[in-house]
Amino acid sequence: MKRASSFIFAASLFLLLLDCCSGSFVGICYGRNADDLPTPDKVAKLVQLHQIKYLRIYDSNIQVLKAFANTGVELMIGVPNSDLLPFSQFQTNADTWLKNSILPYYPAAKITYITVGAEVTESSNNVSALVVPAMNNVLTALKKAGLHKKIKVSSTHSLGVLSRSFPPSAGAFNSNHAHFLKPLLEFLAENQSPFMIDIYPYYAYRDSPNKVSLDYALFESSSEVIDPNTGLLYTNMFDAQVDAIYFALTALNFRTIKVMVTETGWPSKGSPKEKAATPDNAQTYNTNLIRHVINDTGTPAKPGEELDVYIFSLFNENRKPGLESERNWGLFYPDETKVYSLDFTGKDAAVDLTSGANGTRTSNGTTWCIASSKASQADLQNAIDWACGSGNVDCTAIQPSQPCFEPDNLVSHASYAFNSYYQQNGASDVACSFGGSGVIVDKDPTYDNCIYMRTGINTTVTSNTTAISSTSTSTPTPTASSSSGRQIFTWISSSLLLTFISLV
Repeated sequence: MKRASSFIFAASLFLLLLDCCSGSFVGICYGRNADDLPTPDKVAKLVQLHQIKYLRIYDSNIQVLKAFANTGVELMIGVPNSDLLPFSQFQTNADTWLKNSILPYYPAAKITYITVGAEVTESSNNVSALVVPAMNNVLTALKKAGLHKKIKVSSTHSLGVLSRSFPPSAGAFNSNHAHFLKPLLEFLAENQSPFMIDIYPYYAYRDSPNKVSLDYALFESSSEVIDPNTGLLYTNMFDAQVDAIYFALTALNFRTIKVMVTETGWPSKGSPKEKAATPDNAQTYNTNLIRHVINDTGTPAKPGEELDVYIFSLFNENRKPGLESERNWGLFYPDETKVYSLDFTGKDAAVDLTSGANGTRTSNGTTWCIASSKASQADLQNAIDWACGSGNVDCTAIQPSQPCFEPDNLVSHASYAFNSYYQQNGASDVACSFGGSGVIVDKDPTYDNCIYMRTGINTTVTSNTTAISSTSTSTPTPTASSSSGRQIFTWISSSLLLTFISLV
């Protein structure tokens, strides 16, 4: 009996760790305000093809739920603002909705969140007072079905819910919404639900181009904006806006509520006065965003904090009103072709080195060894650890603030380490094996100040560093991986697995 109890405890702890240490994710918003979109069945296939694992829809459309059944895609579904009145008035309305619109398709349709109302403070109708009563009724319906621990209930908001957002430490909720926000935040804290916010640096730049730099909005800034109250350094507007929410929550003593970004993105086309709405800018913003999120970078006020984000939107939507940009936020055209290329997994968010896309010089017979974009994250991490340890590779250049640290992902870091070992050991095929994770290419992977060694040339890359010591607030890890939390989790998981084996 004692042996069985120990096994159950260890198994429970292992599952708990799997749940709490899974890392941040990037999802996509599937808006359908258009009359030329593919059928939900085709959309489900498109989403799976591009390895999109998380999807937000704005209602509980039965055809969409059926299409995504048994796909493994996690769904965030919505209760529209138009339904807030009946949902808030009578519990039976929420019960009936759950019974008819959700339960027949669950759990085949993997629903994990229900948003009750969307950006109600921006609505022309005064419906904000209906949100919390409706949320309570939806939660009660879920409790009756035994699903309240599997499906979280929240509501989404625009950044207009704040009265101040800069500097981030001065973030404060608008007092005009106090009657609605206080019970909402109490609900979120009690039920461990996230505060959902829609963040758009594009609008901040478009409306104030003289005050906001384009690079700062696109995650491309090389300079920092300093919060005078905290001394925290911000290199992009997204982080500053997220932290403004965190500081606003802290000011009201709601320190345990997590923030989730339920919409963000960049349009690929706009009206004549929307010059920043281009495919290149949209690709840059979303690529940098994915990299930022997948690497569990966190924000200056919450370094390493899990932050889940949904990009808006899956398709261009031709029925949306307003300026031209409003109809051009999509990652895909309605015919399912890409508006621009984007890696949704984040594994190669910056550059697919295997394709030679970043090589700008011809090789003249010289070859380099880089990491395969198809290698698993675990294999890459193990290979980096070996190369920078037993392999005697100098991995200083891929440490924080050094010239090869960015892009901060395992493929990039492994490529630098692999090539250094490859060149130091005769540039032979064997020296680029790394258990099948290495690939020999004939285009120089060198970029910016990150110089890749070539045979016979022992380049000291660290001499090219332009890093400012004040920008590094954490101690570099021995192997330059940005995923120290994941490494610890892996170690704990391995230990628990050994425990399982010994108990069985």
